[in-house]
Amino acid sequence: MKNFVLLALIASVIYTGKAQEIIDLPNNNPDNISWDVAEREYYSPIWMTQVITNVAKPAMEVFRPTGVEPNGTGIIIAPGGGLYALSINSEGKDVARWLNQKGITAFVLKYRLVPTGEDGVKEVSVVGNEIYEKIAPILPLSIEDGLNAVAHVRKNAKTLGVEPDKIGFMGFSAGGAVTMGVAFNANADNMPNFLVPVYPWMTVLGEYEVPEELLPMAVVCASDDPLLLAPESVQLYTAWQDEGNPTELHMYAKGGHGFGMRKQNLPSDTWLARVYEWAVAEKLVNTPTTN
Repeated sequence: MKNFVLLALIASVIYTGKAQEIIDLPNNNPDNISWDVAEREYYSPIWMTQVITNVAKPAMEVFRPTGVEPNGTGIIIAPGGGLYALSINSEGKDVARWLNQKGITAFVLKYRLVPTGEDGVKEVSVVGNEIYEKIAPILPLSIEDGLNAVAHVRKNAKTLGVEPDKIGFMGFSAGGAVTMGVAFNANADNMPNFLVPVYPWMTVLGEYEVPEELLPMAVVCASDDPLLLAPESVQLYTAWQDEGNPTELHMYAKGGHGFGMRKQNLPSDTWLARVYEWAVAEKLVNTPTTN
């Protein structure tokens, strides 16, 4: 029986590929916030995708390129989910694997979330306008996790196979708020070198000023986003463009919200390829060499 279990574990590792490479990040949680339910990963029938809830200890999973030579660019990915959950596959791991094919090293960030019961997706689906009150004490922690992620990748760039001046930050919806929160609060050690906010939730950040640093950015959204995030994305693009930053906007007529890597047979399905082309044109990434 023991030999059977061992063989099963070996087969599992072979089937799933390399073992997970996890980087734990600092988590100095305040005394007035407690996570009574353990972190949980499950399939949400509401969102029809895999999610993670109740993140109290931030971490990153490393996805290294295979089959192509790493090109030195690293991108930290912050999945969305209203700060109640993380859409960990379509806005996280699936994105990372696509980037790996282009020689980009990816880091899927699990940032701290609102403490919930067993089903955080169900809770965020019914919370209404109270969501702003619920996330107010959490968003600064999530942004801190993003800043720590950038600092860690830059400090350990050589070991991780990236160049310290080619570290991007990509985030979806609430993860887009984390992305921009990082840009608005960074210093020289933890400022990303470029940004990719995808249907970013900007209202939670309030008024903002464009950083003085030259910071390339590509914004992605859909005009028919039911959360009305399209105008915020246009405003963000305009603010960046007005300050002379290399900026690109991909506003799709249709796509809705939370499309991530989902296939909808719409032009928005190819958003990541368009962002990659932008990054190559801006010399943020080099084209890969196949082994």
